[in-house]
Amino acid sequence: MVVNKYITALVEAAGVDTVLLPALETGIPAGVLARLDGICLTGSYSNVEPHHYGRPPLPEDCRHDPARDGSAFSLIRQARELNLPMLGICRGFQEMNVAYGGSLYHRLQDRPGMLDHREPEGGDTNGHYHPAHDISLNPLGLLARISDLHSSRVNSLHQQGIDRLGQGLTADATAPDGLIEAISDPSLAFALGVQWHPEWQTRHHPLYRAIFTAFGEACAQHQRRFNA
Repeated sequence: MVVNKYITALVEAAGVDTVLLPALETGIPAGVLARLDGICLTGSYSNVEPHHYGRPPLPEDCRHDPARDGSAFSLIRQARELNLPMLGICRGFQEMNVAYGGSLYHRLQDRPGMLDHREPEGGDTNGHYHPAHDISLNPLGLLARISDLHSSRVNSLHQQGIDRLGQGLTADATAPDGLIEAISDPSLAFALGVQWHPEWQTRHHPLYRAIFTAFGEACAQHQRRFNA
């Protein structure tokens, strides 16, 4: 299930038409992505199954979605093969890291020295997505290049995060506690993952808008190359 805020951001800020793909544990069939110009891996309330990165099962109160795992990992693999623009958000960011051979922490709030990255309890949606902490951008990373920023303040609605960075990925931004908040693959035309939710109020946040604008431009460039 895709929440409308992702579609709105993709249409309004990225300027792309959207196609919704199903969650299939067996993965998305080969050939589907060849008809597309980019993929966006959205957030979700579920967690990546820990057996994908060699960790024991998560507590019973954590949500799982094997079908989402199957689709996401097949999409990432095919996108890398096709050099297809890729944007990962929250769970999508974590899926990218695991697909590249990385691992995840669970319950960051219980780890010494880590911030509580979960959304606040109670309140309204605006409160949940209100900027929660600063990030420092890697000046050599993709995120800094597309935004021309050195730092920003972002929302935070997660309790899992990157432990071991996936092979071939660059850490594009970090939180004050050192947690990696953005990643990119410099070997591809455009592959960016962010731990926060830039799809929320892209009109009012320069960094959020820059992320979707750059993704839309990358999709347009891919289409031009394909049709050349």
